[in-house]
Amino acid sequence: MKKLIVNPENPNGISVDLTAEEIEQMNTDIANEEAKATAKTESEAQAQADKEAKDVLKASAKAKLIAGEALTEDEANTIVL
Repeated sequence: MKKLIVNPENPNGISVDLTAEEIEQMNTDIANEEAKATAKTESEAQAQADKEAKDVLKASAKAKLIAGEALTEDEANTIVL
């Protein structure tokens, strides 16, 4: 792999090989970014699942209130919060 070094002595740039350390760091950075993206996706999926569960609980509480039935503690909490 190569990198381009641009400086006053080489305004058009000079292509040089990456060192083993630079290649290793690049691979580490890529792996870290992939792990972050996966964690973010999992977090977003969990947040969506939590929202859907809360919406179902609210709908159940509303239906029970309309029907005059007793609510569970979780259903009551959705109304109070």
